[in-house]
Amino acid sequence: MGNRKRVAERRKTRPAVLGGVIAAVVAGAGGVAAYALYGGAAAEDGTRPASAAAEKQVKTGPLTAAEVNRAARAFLTAWQQGRVAEAAAATDDARAAAALLNGYTEEARIGNVTLTPGTPAGAKVPFSVEATVSYEKTEKPFAYDSALTVVRRAGDGEPRVDWHASVVHPALADGDKLVTGEAGTPPVTALDRDGGEITAAKYPSLGTVLDGLREKYGKTAGGTAGVELRVVRGKESQARKVSDKTLLELSEGTPGTVRTTLDPALQASAEAQVAKKARASVVVLRASTGEILAVANSGHGFNTAFQGSLAPGSTMKVVTASLLIEKGLASVDAEHPCPKYFSYGGWKFQNDDKFEIKNGTFRASFARSCNTAFISQAPKLKNDDLTKQAQQVFGLSMNNWSVGVPTFDGAVPVQSAAPMAASLIGQGGVRMNPLNMASVSATVKTGAFHQPYLVSPSVDGRELATASRTMSASTLAQLRELMSYTAARGTAAKAMSGLAGDAGAKTGSAEVDGQEKPNGWFTAYRGDLAAAGVVQAGGHGGDTAGPIVAALLRQGG
Repeated sequence: MGNRKRVAERRKTRPAVLGGVIAAVVAGAGGVAAYALYGGAAAEDGTRPASAAAEKQVKTGPLTAAEVNRAARAFLTAWQQGRVAEAAAATDDARAAAALLNGYTEEARIGNVTLTPGTPAGAKVPFSVEATVSYEKTEKPFAYDSALTVVRRAGDGEPRVDWHASVVHPALADGDKLVTGEAGTPPVTALDRDGGEITAAKYPSLGTVLDGLREKYGKTAGGTAGVELRVVRGKESQARKVSDKTLLELSEGTPGTVRTTLDPALQASAEAQVAKKARASVVVLRASTGEILAVANSGHGFNTAFQGSLAPGSTMKVVTASLLIEKGLASVDAEHPCPKYFSYGGWKFQNDDKFEIKNGTFRASFARSCNTAFISQAPKLKNDDLTKQAQQVFGLSMNNWSVGVPTFDGAVPVQSAAPMAASLIGQGGVRMNPLNMASVSATVKTGAFHQPYLVSPSVDGRELATASRTMSASTLAQLRELMSYTAARGTAAKAMSGLAGDAGAKTGSAEVDGQEKPNGWFTAYRGDLAAAGVVQAGGHGGDTAGPIVAALLRQGG
């Protein structure tokens, strides 16, 4: 009893200091918050540092399920109820979030939003969106799925939504926005070479192609604009040549008509072939003209086949071989070194499985894809030799192709020392896509570069890109012999088995940092067709991209 009296008396002597502690005792679970507010009491008690600033500890470690749930619900609830500032504050980039969320209502004219969270997977929370888009007297329902990820905010470690524009809609990249209004560009009806209509429902890979055709030809194809909700691309997306995208049509415009070079049978087959592999892309060309007959991707949100920028691995050896032959550094049946290792510029290069070919020819090195056979010639080359060869003979890396839709036209930058040597085998700074590598095979087949195109230049009078020179007859004959031998007896033989007639091929595997398996590449020609494909993170090109390309050459031939 005496002890209790002394405690009571002590509390009365310092009510201002201990008020927070008393509140903590009464509130129970609220005690942590009370201590945070009344740091002085905790400091005198010896359980917290005296400085309020010092007691703010940065939260670290994996997020708990409760933290993920709390952060996600705070954001989604505020967004649904139209409290934009509060929703933005629940992210790790309040300014960018507020701008896009305000635009969601004001520019995109989206209202009556209902957000329903799904089951979290770690820090990722999927959610569904049901809303209404309104423009003047027209309304349409708008529904889609999205997802957010919760992270610890830099500085204090508090759980916040990791802000990216894709949280608002998965079609958005950072810097893009949503806009509803009269479309500045009328719709187009795209036709294949036989006059049949092309739709994304029929050919899923062609959604991005249709967007590009509308952007390029909508205003000149004879249509009139309607009202729609669309993604308007920002600077970063524009730099990557990503087209605007229609998400919802509120009132129909009158489409114009654009005829393409696509072959309906080959396009359908290309779609079926890439569907067999994750992250696969392929392009088929008519070699003699450059007409694009088919283009397909496993993923449909980005046109890797036309706009991808990937190291092409050993398929680049087609270009490099032409260079070495022209310079007298190699010829088909001349003895050519293929050691296990070759060092240049401070890097040590090796062959797959560290193989070597003793007393072998250049034919053997090309067919088996010996890296050191090419790297060993780096000391005899100038830094810009490969760049000039790619530009002057194969029409690559000049950013001047006019295909009819956005494309990446390859990159072979001038490099020195080890990166220059790596470029000889399609690594270093070299970047390509299946469209580029199909064009390489087409150039070998016909002996001259023909810029690929999806819409005939006669439609709009545009000029196609050209190459400044062709290979000599001797170089061309040797290059064809190398590719023919590789298709018959080299690394491409398994995929090309049974393909009779004039055919050639080259395989490739491109290592990617942090990726367990390399990207598998394959480029080939047969008759008047040329094709190339890539399977990202798939493994060796002969086993992954090879069967896709060979199947299309077999059908088209």
